[in-house]
Amino acid sequence: MNVSAPAPLAQLAQRPSLRLLLVCAGEGSDLSWSALLQPLRLAAQHGESGRLQIDCRNLTDLADLADLADSGTPGAAAYDLALLVADLEHAVPPALPAFLAQCAQVPVWGAVGAPVWWLLQQGAFANLPVALPWLFHADFDGPAEQATLHLYQLQHHRLSCVGNAASLDFALALIEVLCGSSLQNQIKEMLCLEKVRAGSQLQHVAQQSRSLQPKLSEAVQLMQANLEEPLSTDDVANLVGLSRRQLERLFKQHLNNMPSRYYLELRLQRSRQLLLETHHSIVQIGLMCGFSSGSHFSTAFGMLFGTTPREERQKRLQNPDRLA
Repeated sequence: MNVSAPAPLAQLAQRPSLRLLLVCAGEGSDLSWSALLQPLRLAAQHGESGRLQIDCRNLTDLADLADLADSGTPGAAAYDLALLVADLEHAVPPALPAFLAQCAQVPVWGAVGAPVWWLLQQGAFANLPVALPWLFHADFDGPAEQATLHLYQLQHHRLSCVGNAASLDFALALIEVLCGSSLQNQIKEMLCLEKVRAGSQLQHVAQQSRSLQPKLSEAVQLMQANLEEPLSTDDVANLVGLSRRQLERLFKQHLNNMPSRYYLELRLQRSRQLLLETHHSIVQIGLMCGFSSGSHFSTAFGMLFGTTPREERQKRLQNPDRLA
């Protein structure tokens, strides 16, 4: 799934002006909507004068976009980026085809929250990786590597975010790419935020809903509490009172992943966070995340993130206030 061409968002960032279309498929009071909208509006207000423009519409009105150009309001073709937004409890709306039809004219578009699942079902993400809310993983029968447990995806021309509180991190990451880290830091100060979570950070599945299968929730919590000295899959299964086979079945059903793979990704995500946010050496970080061999740590890190721990550390050295 690697893409050799420049990231589409980086291309948009070179444009002298940007128009963003935010389409609400739920309620205006939804957490996903408000968390996304507030930082983007602040960026439009405090960024370079007139460069960033934010237009908000309801999905039920989107079918009329094609006719709006005649009345002096831009149609969908005038937008550089479009996002469909709703919280997880919302059902698929009848007007969804209108959004897809209009997006054919927009260079970069995607979804936040429940619409990620709607668009994935419609084939809108092709073979691109998707930040799919964990609630929908059990129903996804496509390639395991496509539906990730990451908070958001910005690397391609189809964007995705799991919604809710992650919408805020997603919006701030967009601002950094499109408008620069200086404006992002300004918005963070206005919102009293210290850090922006990386898109590759994993959803905290065990903490997100009481409806998650209790044994699976307990297993995930055990993994999160034992990153430095990882437990074996058999140990985790025994501690939660399941057989290894039963545990693997639960992980496959609810997370579309194997326990060992999920555990490894938790440890690697933690290592990436430490590389960016601390001064510990790479060797120390590897040990802190359960890797007894530096070569094993580097190989596993590269396979998940496409870069080495040393290259990841270099990002912090080049931009020390990136997560400050």
